[in-house]
Amino acid sequence: MSAAPAAAADVPSAPPASMFDSVPGYEGTVEGGGDGNLPPPMPTVSMPEPDPAPHPLDTHIPSITEEAAHEAFVSYASSKCCYSTGPAKDGVITSMEPFNTYRYRLETFTESRSTKWLHEPYTNQPVDAGIQRAPGPWEVPAQVPAFFEDNTQNIRVPYTSSVKICHTCLGIGRLPCKECVGSGRKVCLMCNGSGVQPNSEVCMHCNGGGRVTCLRCGGRGSRQCNTCNGKRQLLVFINLKVQWTNNKEDFVEEQSSGLKMKKFSKVSGREMFQDFQNILHPVMGFPDPAVAQASERLLKEHQSQYGQVSRILQQRHTIELIPVMRVTYSWKEKTYIYFVFGNEMSVNADDYPATCCCCSVM
Repeated sequence: MSAAPAAAADVPSAPPASMFDSVPGYEGTVEGGGDGNLPPPMPTVSMPEPDPAPHPLDTHIPSITEEAAHEAFVSYASSKCCYSTGPAKDGVITSMEPFNTYRYRLETFTESRSTKWLHEPYTNQPVDAGIQRAPGPWEVPAQVPAFFEDNTQNIRVPYTSSVKICHTCLGIGRLPCKECVGSGRKVCLMCNGSGVQPNSEVCMHCNGGGRVTCLRCGGRGSRQCNTCNGKRQLLVFINLKVQWTNNKEDFVEEQSSGLKMKKFSKVSGREMFQDFQNILHPVMGFPDPAVAQASERLLKEHQSQYGQVSRILQQRHTIELIPVMRVTYSWKEKTYIYFVFGNEMSVNADDYPATCCCCSVM
C-alpha cells in the first residue's frame, strides 16, 4: 500500500495568494472571480450632433376591419377549452374604436470585460509568463459577434501562464481517502466489526477480521487529487471574460382604451422608423412629443448606465405603431368588450360571458 499524504484536515481549501504572480495591469485580479467589469478606455466615438431634420416615417396606419376582428374573436374563443364559442360567433358588434399605440424601443449593444485567475492540471501546456508584457484587458483581441445578439467568450490572457505546485495535494498527486481516513480498510458492516455473526459463527464477509477493504479507494488509503488530476502541478493563468449584451428597453405610450400595458410586450406592430449608429441622438421631428421625450430620456439613461462600465458598440432605436381596436358587442341583450391588437391579431376579453370553469384569461 502506498503511503497516504498528510491528514485531510490540513488540505488548503483555496489557493494561497502567493500562488498568483503579480501581473502589471491585473493587480486587482483575484482567484475564482474578479472585481466586476473593468472600465473601458475612453470612447473614441463622440456623441453625434442632433439632426434637426425630421426622420422619415412610414405614415401608413394599420387598420383592423370588422370582419378581421370577428374572425380573431372566434379563433380566440375556440382556443379556450373552457369557453363556449357562442358569444364570439353570435355576438353582434355595435362599435369599434381604434387606440393605436406607439412603442419606442432602444437597444444598446455593449461589450464588458472582467478577469480572474484560473488553474487547470498541468499537462505540458505552453508556459509564457514573463516572456513579454501581458496585454491589458482591453488590448486582448476578441471576435465581436453579430450586433444585438448576446454572447460570451473566455480568453486566456497571453503571457500570464505559469506552472505551480498543486495547492490541494501539495504536489503529492493524491489525498487521504475520507471513507477510511487513509487506512485503506473499514469496519465490516455485516458484523459491526466484531468478526462474528449473531449465530456466533465467523463472519464470512470479513473472514473474522472485523474489517474489510475500502471500496472507495480500493485499499490504497488515498485517492487521486481532483484539483490536479494526479499531475501534481497546475497551470495558473488569467482568464478574460468578454461579454456582449443587448440592453433593451421599451416605452409604450399610455392610452385610455383599458387594455393592460403588459399585453403589448407579447405583440409586434408596424415598424414606422428605425436607425442604428455607434452612438445615437434622440428622435426629432416625431409627431408625438411623448415618444420624442422618451427617446431623449432613454438615450441619456443608457449612456450613463452602460457607458462607464462597458463599451457601447452600437445602438438601435425603433418606433412601431401597434394597432389596437376596442370592440363593443352585444350578446343576449348585454354589452361586452374585447380587444384585438398587434400584428398577430391577439385578443383580450376579460369579461367573456360564457365560461364553463375557471380558466386563465390570456
